[in-house]
Amino acid sequence: MAAGNGRTLRRRPARWDLFARGRVTFDALEHLVGGMGTGVLALVALLSLVITALLCLVGVGLFLVPAALRGLRGVANRERGRLSRWGTEELIAPPPPPAGLRAALADPAVRRELAWVVAHASGGLLLGVLALTIPVHAVQDATFSLWWWLVPPGDASDASYGLWVVNDAPSALAVAGLAPIEVALTMMFAPRMARLQAWTGRRLLRPGPEVDLTLRVAQLTATRAAALDAHAAELRRIERSLHDGTQNRLVAVNVLVGAALRALERDPATAREPLERAQNAAEQALGELRGVVRTILPPVLTERSLADALTGLAAACPVPCRIDADIPVRAAASVEATAYFVVAEALTNIAKHSQARTAVVNVRRRDGHLRVQVVDDGRGGANEHGSGIVGIRQRVEAHDGSFLLNSPPGGPTILNVALPCGT
Repeated sequence: MAAGNGRTLRRRPARWDLFARGRVTFDALEHLVGGMGTGVLALVALLSLVITALLCLVGVGLFLVPAALRGLRGVANRERGRLSRWGTEELIAPPPPPAGLRAALADPAVRRELAWVVAHASGGLLLGVLALTIPVHAVQDATFSLWWWLVPPGDASDASYGLWVVNDAPSALAVAGLAPIEVALTMMFAPRMARLQAWTGRRLLRPGPEVDLTLRVAQLTATRAAALDAHAAELRRIERSLHDGTQNRLVAVNVLVGAALRALERDPATAREPLERAQNAAEQALGELRGVVRTILPPVLTERSLADALTGLAAACPVPCRIDADIPVRAAASVEATAYFVVAEALTNIAKHSQARTAVVNVRRRDGHLRVQVVDDGRGGANEHGSGIVGIRQRVEAHDGSFLLNSPPGGPTILNVALPCGT
């Protein structure tokens, strides 16, 4: 595996392409089903808003407005949570809507939620239904001949399948030929439909500039505290490495050199052994010291590039790993060091805990962010409160970046990190 101009030179196997495409398709179908669920809730919320508006014409609905708006906010927050778990951007819920009808309608967040509920209750729900219809038809077509044979002969003759007339066994078997086409259509369009379904939510439910700045201040305060904790933990780790390793080696060197000097006074022939042991201890101390220095800032980041540094990590990883890096412009040294740490810690966790067969690291510089994605096909179930993941989150949040881990039981595990790096 080698990287040139920020890209991997190894051509991925076709079987891996098909497997990865299948994973993407199932992931898209999962999100479409989730979006269809929130689409049903949005339809219920929309109907309640319409009924409340009609009742307001006679004055009764004014008492129902707060409950209808709370229902709208609850459905919108559910969609915000779903989209935050899927992408790299966390959609923060705004404060509760104002109590009065006029004040609520003047609230930009409420107006955007009203626009979203109309779009999602119609287009989002329709996309979810359409996305599930194609794979259901594929299963139906693949098993059509079986069901055709189970039907009594008198009822099975001249059965129509759309414009296709099925009147014998060969024509019934021919229906199964539609299944691969429908599977291919699902793999082609399901990811696009999932992104289209989520587009209105990402555009209308994101916090606007009018969101109370106290939320941002609180977030930055927590980020600064996490950065200080991460810095203190890093200093303690370096101190332990130097104290428990390098310092002990140097003490051994000092003792052995002293023993060699005393041996020279008594019998110069016996001074060779402690000198050799002192040399070995000094070499071990030097190696440990170099290891500590590399964990602070890998020299390869300064000498070469982030893509080359990550290629070195992939080569040393026990799990077969592929690096796909597209970084036309280098980021700040601190940002690249954090990205390097994220990948190193993620690959260590994959090798120790995931039982994965393959791993993929994607690095892109897009929209003023350095985006890192680490995917493995292991058993999943990664816990954010263990296995060094807390350290990854703290490092990322110290840069005011975003961190998202998706690791359902059975896999795959997908880690998405976005680090601000300027335009």
